[in-house]
This record gives sequence, C-alpha cells and structure tokens, in this order.
Amino acid sequence: MTDIMLKDADPVLVDRIKRVADARGWPLPRALLYLLEQGLHVYEGDGSVRFDTKEADVLAAAIAALEGVPDDEGFALIGRAPPPGAD
Repeated sequence: MTDIMLKDADPVLVDRIKRVADARGWPLPRALLYLLEQGLHVYEGDGSVRFDTKEADVLAAAIAALEGVPDDEGFALIGRAPPPGAD
C-alpha cells in the first residue's frame, strides 16, 4: 500500500481527522484512508448522501415515532403549518 503523507495541512483539518480516528478507535492512517475514499465517492457520484442500512432503520424509526405524536392543541402542532384557509 502507498504511504499517505499530509504536508502543510491546515491544523483544523488535521484535528478533525484525529477526532474521527479517536471516535472510531482507528489508527490515524486508517481514518485518513477511509475519509479519502468516502470523499471520492461523494465527489465522483451525484453528491447525494446515502445512509447505510442501520442508519436508515434508525431514521425510519425516529420518523415513525414523530408521526405517532398525538394530535393535540399544543405539542403536536409545533412546526406544522396551518391548513389552507385557516387564517
């Protein structure tokens, strides 16, 4: 495998890469390789974000839970637009 070296990298960028590595428990080279691969996929693709199966399932469960909030005069109306002509 080719060695990857960052020269004159912005310290903020290096810190962000280190935080990803620490959060995932990866050595820094593995984190850098993963981030480069994922960045290339996004750049070469259509730019849309895709969730893996676990993330999609969690998001679907969260949406289902929000849809299950009872329709009342208070909490359930937060963020909802009034029906047309309700003015």
